Amino acid sequence: MSDKVILRRDADGIGRLILNQPAKRNALSREMWELVPVRLAEAAADPAIRVLVVQGEGGTFAAGADISEFEAAYATRDSTAAYAGAIAGAMDGLADFVKPTIALIQGACVGGGLGLALACDLRFAASDARMGITPGKLGLVYPLGDTKRLVQAVGPSHAKDLLFTGRLLGADEALVMGLVNRVAAPDAVEAAALAYAGQITQASQYSARATKRMINRVLGGQVTDTPETVAEFLDAIEGEDFIEGRDAFRQKRPANFTFG
Repeated sequence: MSDKVILRRDADGIGRLILNQPAKRNALSREMWELVPVRLAEAAADPAIRVLVVQGEGGTFAAGADISEFEAAYATRDSTAAYAGAIAGAMDGLADFVKPTIALIQGACVGGGLGLALACDLRFAASDARMGITPGKLGLVYPLGDTKRLVQAVGPSHAKDLLFTGRLLGADEALVMGLVNRVAAPDAVEAAALAYAGQITQASQYSARATKRMINRVLGGQVTDTPETVAEFLDAIEGEDFIEGRDAFRQKRPANFTFG
């Protein structure tokens, strides 16, 4: 199988989803879009992976979709729909991934690259990173799911600013806007992201995954409890992780949560 998207397993529960086409600044080919859900399925099934860090090889996150494929991909309406479906499968698969995800943004993070970063739960950026979404420069329309994730991150006014102009912005502006969660020096950002990922791996994975589901319900428009959400809360109270967390708090010791 192709190595253009790699799943790497680090110690202590951290997995890495690595975009691996550095000669093209990790421009995302159709093959890569189709590989992302495959790697995500592998990571979801691996109990040793508790949090997934998404990054690019060679100091660049991703310079966007591979423009060399555009002529063939957009040759007909059917080919366009198929290509768009492959992209949506990767974006939605990452957004719906059951475990916590962190985008490690270095160098360029543009177009579809920023779309992937927005599909992650959190984003850490190097201080010299450059980000942008450029359909306005190509005469394209940004898809609904991707637009929704952008609006959820930065609000409608900033989303319009970025999409209308296609301009690139630096990490400090992205932080103020809410596009990224943390900014660190280029030589420190990876360590910062991994240290934060380590905090997640030590917390309750049961809580983390249930929290993702709950937040996704809120983002999907749910405003009142249902029998399902009430049951999820009650199940947690009866669960092993809550019992362990409660006992650890009382005994003033680190909790030893069950992982999986």
